[in-house]
Amino acid sequence: MSGLYLHIPFCKQACHYCDFHFSTSLKKKEPLLRAMENELQLRKNELKGPLETIYFGGGTPSLLTSEEIARLLSVISDTFSLETSPEITLEANPDDLSEAVLEQLAKSRVNRLSIGVQSFFEQDLKLMNRAHTAGEAWEVMQRALDYFENVSMDLIYGIPDMSLGRWEENLEKAFALKVPHLSCYALTVEPRTALKKFIEKGIVPPVEDEAAQQHHELLVKATKEEGYVNYEFSNFGKPGYASRNNQGYWLGKPYLGIGPSAHSYDGRQRSWNIANNAQYIRALQREILPIERETLTKTDRYNEYVMTRLRLQEGMDLNVLETTFGTLYRDYAEQQAATHIAQGYLLQQGTTLRVSEKGKFLSDGIASDLFLVHLNPSEETQ
Repeated sequence: MSGLYLHIPFCKQACHYCDFHFSTSLKKKEPLLRAMENELQLRKNELKGPLETIYFGGGTPSLLTSEEIARLLSVISDTFSLETSPEITLEANPDDLSEAVLEQLAKSRVNRLSIGVQSFFEQDLKLMNRAHTAGEAWEVMQRALDYFENVSMDLIYGIPDMSLGRWEENLEKAFALKVPHLSCYALTVEPRTALKKFIEKGIVPPVEDEAAQQHHELLVKATKEEGYVNYEFSNFGKPGYASRNNQGYWLGKPYLGIGPSAHSYDGRQRSWNIANNAQYIRALQREILPIERETLTKTDRYNEYVMTRLRLQEGMDLNVLETTFGTLYRDYAEQQAATHIAQGYLLQQGTTLRVSEKGKFLSDGIASDLFLVHLNPSEETQ
């Protein structure tokens, strides 16, 4: 099984924290969609097995019309084999989801919505420069759940000046809506973003790690009490509603990324498209793939295995690690894990290592301590 990701690089306006590739001009939307159709055709042999998931990300895919979404899905069906019931997700912003749009989407092959609410408070939305209001977010979520059974909502914590009480209210609103899936992310200050500049100029207070950790601890506790399963660090689903797309990524399944800046992975090689709409379009008009590729070393793959598996509820199987990479890598992982086990941040049950409740917020740092950086070529082949 494999996945397909389509990057729709258009937004109404720039969120202050976002460093993804996008354009606020829709002038090139039609030629870009044609270029994506060309790329789908040119790369049809890169995936083995039927598609299990199709994910429209961005950018803001909900800026596409229902006809444009159907057109892309038609090309995909004609080009790839599909599982009987693939998960087809569309990322959407609340301000795009009118009753008419939701009705059209519900009639399409899209069967899952991922809605970027981020917060139900105006001060947070203004700080992030979101295009919707808090009231609009609440109303749209109610409408979306009338049309779709499988809905995910994005929320952001660790926002400057966000109190623990305000974060708790955000969660309570999500629970009141009975949303079956939540994706919750700590606000990250990325280079070359408006948020970074505002913090440097003192316009916005800095992001505080301590506050974000408190928000995360409340998140884990509250979602557990509400019956959500924290199957991956940032993702919480009611039983049966874990995102198959998210799981595929963290389990290392192959996926193909289509569109400018989109990344792909086949288990051995990573590739990424040029992050420039005009250059992407021109290249595909000449049937040239504007792509760079990198073959991963065994150590690269080991590091990715550690990073992804330690974010999962199931953790990392040391026997699988040894079978895949060799005894040297298992021994190193166990050696590096020992301190974290002693501190209670990692738990070892039989041959499985997983992050404890205490260590969850630190999981990326724990994983990095298990990374191998310096390994000579002869050891790579062992």
